[in-house]
Amino acid sequence: MSGIYIHIPFCKHKCSYCDFHFSTNLQLKSQLVEAINKELVIRKDELTQSLETLYFGGGTPSILSEKELNSIFETIYKNYSTHNIKEITLEANPDDLTQEKLNFLKSTPINRFSIGVQSFFEEDLRLMNRAHNSQEAESSIKLVQDTGFDNITIDLIYGSSTTTNEMWMKNLQKAIALDIPHISSYALTVEEKTVLDHQIKSGKTKPINDERQNEQFQILIDTLSDNGFIQYEISNFGKENYFSQHNSNYWKGISYLGIGPSAHSYDGKTRAWNIANNAKYIKSLEQNLLSHEVEVLNKVDIFNEMIMIGLRTIYGIDLNRLENEFPNYLKDYFNTEIELLIEEKLVEKQANKIILKPEAKFFADGIASRLFYVD
Repeated sequence: MSGIYIHIPFCKHKCSYCDFHFSTNLQLKSQLVEAINKELVIRKDELTQSLETLYFGGGTPSILSEKELNSIFETIYKNYSTHNIKEITLEANPDDLTQEKLNFLKSTPINRFSIGVQSFFEEDLRLMNRAHNSQEAESSIKLVQDTGFDNITIDLIYGSSTTTNEMWMKNLQKAIALDIPHISSYALTVEEKTVLDHQIKSGKTKPINDERQNEQFQILIDTLSDNGFIQYEISNFGKENYFSQHNSNYWKGISYLGIGPSAHSYDGKTRAWNIANNAKYIKSLEQNLLSHEVEVLNKVDIFNEMIMIGLRTIYGIDLNRLENEFPNYLKDYFNTEIELLIEEKLVEKQANKIILKPEAKFFADGIASRLFYVD
């Protein structure tokens, strides 16, 4: 099985923390959709297996018109093997989800929504410069549910300067009360050259408090685990049968195509990424050319990726895979380093896998970096 990720690089306006590739100028939107359809056709032979998942990300995919979204579906169903598709996700902002829009989306193959709530508190939303308010955050979820969709995930951000521990707990309680079966939750990070970065450096906004983020991460884990959620990846919590199949396939190393500006692709041996420029992306495809770079992965690249993904997920680092796929120098290096981490009680061995200890999850990336092999 395989998947397709489609990047829709448009938003109504810029969130203060965001450094993803997108544009608030919608003039090229129809041309961009035409280019996406052309890329889908040109690259159809790259996927040798039938599709299992399709994911519309961004940017803001819910900004697409009925005509634009239908044209992408028509292209996919005409050019790819789609009889095994199980999950089709659309990322959406609360302010886009009107009843009229949802009635149309109900007529499409979409069966999962990822709603960018981020917070149910006005002060958080103002800091993030979100387009919606707290009332829209809640009402959009109810509207999606009332339209007949039950496979819903929401994004929530913790650890901002405006979010107290009490507010964070209320955010989680609100999500639980709304009967959301999946939550993706991330610590607010300050990326260079973002609006938030400028606000902090200029003293207009308080800096991030690492201790508070750690506290809120523990609140997140404790609260959701007490309410039937499984933390199957550091930032992703789902109830039984509601894990993201698309993202889970990423983490299991299954091939996928990334379509659209800045989108990434992976086939197990190479990783490719499209140019992060809308106009250049469109121009190249008008000439039937792909504007992307390709990296051939060596054993060290694959080893380091296995470490990172394994420690972030419940699937862990597969010791059988380590033994069967990698040269002795990497296995020897791993075995030496992992013993130190076990002694420090940061990781543990369960059956034939290595997983993080619960108290070490907030430091997953740092722990993984200690296992990375550097040539």
